[in-house]
Amino acid sequence: MSRRTVSRGFTLIELLVSVVIVGLLASVAVPMAELTVKRSKERDLREALRELRSAIDSYKQAADDGRIKKDALSAGFPPDLNVLVEGVIDARSPVPDHRIYFLRRIPRDPFSVPTGDAVSNWGKRSSASPPDAPADGVDVFDVYSQSMETGLNGIRYQLW
Repeated sequence: MSRRTVSRGFTLIELLVSVVIVGLLASVAVPMAELTVKRSKERDLREALRELRSAIDSYKQAADDGRIKKDALSAGFPPDLNVLVEGVIDARSPVPDHRIYFLRRIPRDPFSVPTGDAVSNWGKRSSASPPDAPADGVDVFDVYSQSMETGLNGIRYQLW
């Protein structure tokens, strides 16, 4: 028998080096995955706010055009977010009880805890409240996220 023996398998050093390399790769991948998830949620929040605000503006435009009956003292904004989905009777339509719909469903705030209905997840600002201190009231002038987190751009989600 010769002095050279055939070795099979890996040495302990080779295994340790492999584990360290895998650990380094994982430590780089996890923060990147978290950043990707946060970007995705921010995109969803931006889309949901755009959709809700567009529906509120469409309701206001329909009220200003006389398609929705409103009080003389009313600003013409929806009384709540549910009316955007349930629809309102078109005052100008020759068809009785013809409804105008502004949304199919209320989008959820991606940064809120998914409990209750989607309407309760949004902060609502009345047309009578100042912009620096939004408060709920008789109508819905604007919506905002109730999340206390800060976005990747350094601005709190409540201020988007």
